[in-house]
Amino acid sequence: MRPDILNPLFAETATLDGVGPKLQKPLDKLGLSRVKDVAYHLPERFVTRRPVENLDAASEGEQIVVALTPTEHRAARSGRGPYRVLAQDAVGNVCALTYFGRASYTAKKQLPVGEKRWVAGRLDRYGDMLQIVHPDHVSEDGGNALCQLCEPVYALSEGLTQPKVASLVEQALARLPELPEWIEPGQFARQKWPAWADALKLAHNGEHAAARERLAYDELLANSLALMLVRADNRRRRGQSLQGDGALRARLQLPFPLTGAQKRSIAEIEGDLAQEAPMLRLLQGDVGAGKTVVALEAMLIAVEAGRQAALLAPTEILARQHFETLRAMAQPTGVEIALLTGRDKGRARESILMGLMDGSIDIVVGTHAIFQESVAYRDLALVVIDEQHRFGVAQRLQLAGKGRRTPHTLAMTATPIPRTLTLAQYGEMDVSRLDEMPPGRQAIDTRVVAQERLADVIDAIGRHIAGGQQAYWVCPMVREHESEDIAAAEARYAALRERFGDAVVLVHGQLKPELKDAAMERFARGVAKLLVATTVIEVGVDVPAATLMVIEQAERFGLAQLHQLRGRVGRGSEKSTCLLLRGEALSETGRERLALMRETQDGFRLAEEDLRLRGGGELLGTRQSGDTPFRVATLEQIQRLLPLAHDDAHLLMERDGGLEGERGTAARVLLYLFERDWGVQLLRGG
Repeated sequence: MRPDILNPLFAETATLDGVGPKLQKPLDKLGLSRVKDVAYHLPERFVTRRPVENLDAASEGEQIVVALTPTEHRAARSGRGPYRVLAQDAVGNVCALTYFGRASYTAKKQLPVGEKRWVAGRLDRYGDMLQIVHPDHVSEDGGNALCQLCEPVYALSEGLTQPKVASLVEQALARLPELPEWIEPGQFARQKWPAWADALKLAHNGEHAAARERLAYDELLANSLALMLVRADNRRRRGQSLQGDGALRARLQLPFPLTGAQKRSIAEIEGDLAQEAPMLRLLQGDVGAGKTVVALEAMLIAVEAGRQAALLAPTEILARQHFETLRAMAQPTGVEIALLTGRDKGRARESILMGLMDGSIDIVVGTHAIFQESVAYRDLALVVIDEQHRFGVAQRLQLAGKGRRTPHTLAMTATPIPRTLTLAQYGEMDVSRLDEMPPGRQAIDTRVVAQERLADVIDAIGRHIAGGQQAYWVCPMVREHESEDIAAAEARYAALRERFGDAVVLVHGQLKPELKDAAMERFARGVAKLLVATTVIEVGVDVPAATLMVIEQAERFGLAQLHQLRGRVGRGSEKSTCLLLRGEALSETGRERLALMRETQDGFRLAEEDLRLRGGGELLGTRQSGDTPFRVATLEQIQRLLPLAHDDAHLLMERDGGLEGERGTAARVLLYLFERDWGVQLLRGG
């Protein structure tokens, strides 16, 4: 049970003043559903303003606070133009306070002619006149205005304003309880960090490095401790030793000989499976490095030992792809493989459930449906989880409870992760790396093309299709965003379909599963020649006849994600090409990233370079949230503070009595605060 002391933080944001159904929607979009979320919604930056006696003392482009007296209100003649309030400073300089839209109503109330007001905002020039567009603050009291000299700027969603978020943050901070200190006393004293509640308040009130660092450390400590508890629990559990006789594996007819990395990884897995303690291993493999073959070898060991295995995939497309691949490779073995997804109903589903229960199905491939309550296994001994970063530890533990004894777990990811971050994301696992490519994999010709040459690219697609080949076209969004010119999959699909007709199909995450599957099937069978998609095809789509990949607005994707998308081509014997369409506004970092894509196809190197280039930015995609399990800690802080947090967690477990005693009680609070409470649940009586 969550400690009562945390209840105020886990109350819904609807309990804060001013939050109704209308405001709840934009808050939910930002992930701010509880008071805790609001308290941890840290400012993206701060606006620092300087108080000036008059406008002569200020520079254009500077954020200032100045006393002004309105002299005239001017409405636009057309009704659509700006509403301007002319005002004078103490020495007679004139400045226009400019408003657009409905804000003009506010100006009429806030700025009566002849009455002095303190105005905070950015000083600019329009023609010959100084102006402040949409002043940030207008106050009758100079003291109130001077309180705005350092103001936080928060991430917003449509329907939220900076003052509203600041008001909610203030309420959330007022509810902070006094929590016991969980950081090791010596570490706490050396770092000179503020206490937890003080750190949160300081982080919202200015550029306070020590406060931000302490909050990041808390998150890293919670994660390290939870993963350590998982690992310790796993060692205590009684699994089952799996030792196959090699009979099934000997019948496999693989399309190419195993690489040294595959042989090494299979040997490591075989050694783990032979132990009674359940395996907990991560298989990292670059795009096309042959993870599926390694997984099949591992599952066949379980079947040779008379047990069952399950492969869990994050999407239905990927599950179906794995099912077809495994069935084709395992066909000579006679092993019974089934597919189970959420879409399976009626007799077909009942038949699979019975097969799993009576043991006639040896291997099941599926989505999260395979660990629902209604699914029972005769003797599940090995669970393979593909694209591990898309599943939480809690989900994995749920599936692990399906066996008579704790099953062995092999997690896989095709997303190369820098070694510096492996501990942060997979600290409870042993790691095998497939760092060699199978023979016959061709290099993909990667080119960067300016968006202005879009017509040439479409012509090239036409020639490609006319030659009997297939292509992908990837866009960063499903629909056009109102305020940004980003290629949208639906708009691009409509334009390309007008040119190429039924040869074009569309796939994105918001499509109904049956429509998505139908489009993918048409493309896989070669009926459709061009697949327009979002990043839903990032993993698991294997169409060897597709030899051209176009990625629009390529600078908006992370390096690792670009690498994943590029890996959808080059899977057959034909030469393949990847065109990275770039926009006009390309930063120096974006330019260097795209240059790296041309230079190398080594996913592990690209991941390390992405980390170097982005610093605290994106790693596994276009947004930071998917990059690491952390909300507060930046990549730079992870690299620097994670070893300290890991050592601190180790001290707590080995020297300070684990989650018992005074510090252990505080650590339990920490785990619940950061929702790593699955670590607590593993302890008897936790």
